[in-house]
Amino acid sequence: MADHQLKYSVLPEKFAVCRLAPSATIPEWALASQIFSVMRTADELSVVCGEELVPAGTPAERGWACIQLRGPFPFEMTGVLAAVLNPLAVAGLGIFAMSTFDTDYILVKADRLRAAQDALSSAGHIEVR
Repeated sequence: MADHQLKYSVLPEKFAVCRLAPSATIPEWALASQIFSVMRTADELSVVCGEELVPAGTPAERGWACIQLRGPFPFEMTGVLAAVLNPLAVAGLGIFAMSTFDTDYILVKADRLRAAQDALSSAGHIEVR
């Protein structure tokens, strides 16, 4: 059992993780997504958004499902991501994690979503629909 028993929801959309040039302008198409994330580093501009919004030819990994951890979680609460990521790692599932002020989002490949849900359930986490 995990140190934390967490609640989570699976969002209905499918997502894409895009890799753009570090100097690229933040694309307007990404901002139309109900949930999106943008992060710039010296090496790239990463954009996560609804996969249907990503223009053809854009370098992207499509087909991600999104698991929303049901926060908010106080900043001093430790082990939240570990409680979720460890069972997913044991199940052999790759992830892409995003965090906001209040909560965390975990992307897993959509064709492995059922395995992710099973792993989280086995670890004591509860899906809220």
